[in-house]
Amino acid sequence: MSRPLIARIDLAALAHNLGVAKAAAPHSRVLAAIKANGYGHGLTRVARALRAADGFAVLSVEEAAQLRGEGYTHPIVLLEGFFHPDELPEIAHLRLRPVIHREDQVATLARTHLEHRIDVLLKIDTGMHRLGLRPARVAEVLATLRATPQVGGITLMTHFACADDPAIGVAAQLAVFREAAGDGKLPITLANSAALLRYPETHGDWVRPGIMLYGVSPFANQTGADLGLLPVMTLESRLIAVQRIRKGEAVGYGATFVAERDMSIGTVACGYADGYPRHAGTGTPILVEGQLTRTLGRVSMDMLSVDLGPVPNAHVGSPVTLWGANLPAEHVAASAGTIAYELLTALAPRVRVEET
Repeated sequence: MSRPLIARIDLAALAHNLGVAKAAAPHSRVLAAIKANGYGHGLTRVARALRAADGFAVLSVEEAAQLRGEGYTHPIVLLEGFFHPDELPEIAHLRLRPVIHREDQVATLARTHLEHRIDVLLKIDTGMHRLGLRPARVAEVLATLRATPQVGGITLMTHFACADDPAIGVAAQLAVFREAAGDGKLPITLANSAALLRYPETHGDWVRPGIMLYGVSPFANQTGADLGLLPVMTLESRLIAVQRIRKGEAVGYGATFVAERDMSIGTVACGYADGYPRHAGTGTPILVEGQLTRTLGRVSMDMLSVDLGPVPNAHVGSPVTLWGANLPAEHVAASAGTIAYELLTALAPRVRVEET
């Protein structure tokens, strides 16, 4: 019998969430972000469920090659562009669309022989100061790109730093982008999940949903369910031990939890080596037998402890939900001082995955 920890991936939920994105931006094409192994859900599995998307966004040539090998003919964008000139011939062969975010990348393109022209995305730094050209350089770089025989179509893009924060929003960055973009004749892609859902003025020709596709809200004060999204990943396990402890006894490494009364506790087959956050302290929500309870003490490499007070009938073998259906990943992440993105993408390779 294998270890009881399993991540269940609901492919129908992925398709549903794509539908929510399309309905929210009906006049835009959808570039589905499936980087980071499909946000921890499996690259090709996610691509299959999101086949109705208009394109895919990944990080590396290797990810893109895997998709091409599976027969996907969608436009595929490389969000960090190319890392070395030697990648360009394969990028051209696979008909990928790299993001250009540095001026030296343009020079590299110009001196590299390619079998055919490639479409590119030119990224403008409108205030996030991570990747992209300064706005004052855009016009000159655009002119160079247009004169480069290796370059076909050009799409302009930026990324919003605070689309999830209504106190800051996107207005300042959007104004910078519009000024830098010039005459508006080139296609644009601006909106991540938060902007797609909150700021229709950012939709442009392409939207780039990521976290919302996996059923998670991009907003701190809402869950995916509040936005009509369905959770895609449910991480489940079982109790592998149940015991009584007395008032004053401690639980786990460092004895960080000390019982204030006699109580029943359970041990769950899931730990930080599986991707559960080690920094999730006592009180992190968890379901046992479908009942809401809390974790106790420090998370171990392979196990964590739970309070069985609210679940008096719990026993060895009782089902446990770490996050997913009926327990939003957003709530677990908030309690652990992180974000749901990290929970999903940290899922370890040793965790069994099943499609539902």
